[in-house]
Amino acid sequence: MESFFKNSVFLFCFLFVVKVAELQAAKDECQTKKCNHHTIRFPFWLKGQQPEHCGYHGFELSCEDKQTVLELPWNVKLFVKRIDYKAKRIQLYDPQGCLPLQLPNLNLSASPFQYLRQTPFSFNYAESKYSLFNCSREATVGINYEFYEIPCLSVPGFQVLAFPSNYTHAFNLLSCRRTLLNKSETAVYEEMLYYQTGDVHLSWSQPDCSKCEEVGSKCKLKNNNRTQDDTECYGTTKNQRVMRKMLLVAGIILGFGLFVIILIGLYRVHLSYRSKKEGQLKIEKFLEDYKALKPSRYSYADIKRITDQFKDKLGEGAYGTVFKGRLSNDVLVAVKVLNNFEATGEEFINEVGSMCRIHHVNVTRLIGYCADGNKKALVYEYMPTESLEKFIFATRNQSRSLSWENLQDIAIGIAKGIEYLHQGCDQQILHFDIKPHNILLDQTSIRRSPTLV
Repeated sequence: MESFFKNSVFLFCFLFVVKVAELQAAKDECQTKKCNHHTIRFPFWLKGQQPEHCGYHGFELSCEDKQTVLELPWNVKLFVKRIDYKAKRIQLYDPQGCLPLQLPNLNLSASPFQYLRQTPFSFNYAESKYSLFNCSREATVGINYEFYEIPCLSVPGFQVLAFPSNYTHAFNLLSCRRTLLNKSETAVYEEMLYYQTGDVHLSWSQPDCSKCEEVGSKCKLKNNNRTQDDTECYGTTKNQRVMRKMLLVAGIILGFGLFVIILIGLYRVHLSYRSKKEGQLKIEKFLEDYKALKPSRYSYADIKRITDQFKDKLGEGAYGTVFKGRLSNDVLVAVKVLNNFEATGEEFINEVGSMCRIHHVNVTRLIGYCADGNKKALVYEYMPTESLEKFIFATRNQSRSLSWENLQDIAIGIAKGIEYLHQGCDQQILHFDIKPHNILLDQTSIRRSPTLV
């Protein structure tokens, strides 16, 4: 039983852990991911870690050597420095440190991104446009106007310079050659020179998840369909999350309470089983000690056979029911099947111990006993004549009567039996249940008193 108790607790804990794991696995497959210190969520998705429907078209990121990489058309790989989901902006830089070298292959028109300073929401910086020149180093000597060098494009003896477009007519550029830039390249240089870094700042207008984020929900492709550009809100709102947390806390408390109740119940069952087992062991030890007193031990199957399946009921008392039985040698016996015993079996031990010590003509003799688990019975010698009660309370039509001489013999027999129980036994025995029903008569009407019937 003790191992059963331990196994039950282990099984409960195991099932609890498995259930938690199942719930964890059943979570949103598009849940937020991490690459280095960057948080990756819709409209971006992380290649190799999430399915495609977790992100929007053109927002594919990859995590390579702990670097978050965005690939722009065509085959331009830039590292992510920062993502601002609320402002819908992303800051990128070239891993080689020379973004201008990537410009010939960059085609933002085929992507969902725009240069930040060219969006409809930015100011007009037309007066700040730059022109790019490849100049000898002597050409810039004595120039007092603003210009910027592009170090990664410069070579020994020559340097690539960016001049504000409205300044280029103010000095001699004979030693310089102008580099023609397309619209995209011009925008990148403006980005670089405006922010004074080697980074490029991009923004996006679609998808717009602001309405979902305002109520604390998440944004995703509608029906997880990559063929459509429609988005929808999903997940719980702030109020729903608060309610869910409250329900979760309540569930944890109730679950813990139930777990404690189960543990208490299992522990009580364990104690009950152990107590019954100890009681049975105590009975076994006692019966082994009293084996020398020669009462026979029967199994419960033997008791059923002796009583012919409890066919002939003789009477019923507070401690059990008495049945008529027959041993294999045709000796008639009275079998008392006991009930309502304490788990320790103290009453059974007391009765067997007492009856084993009794050897008197006026007290019923114990022939055998049964201690088969919680099935207990006592086998006494059988008195063929019925109890004194049948004679005292007999009706006139039954013609049962005792002479004065018989009554005197019965009274003396009862007195001798009680005297023996009180003074003649090794251990004093008090009957506490002497009544006509428990006064059995033999064929010669001599009194015999059982302890309990």
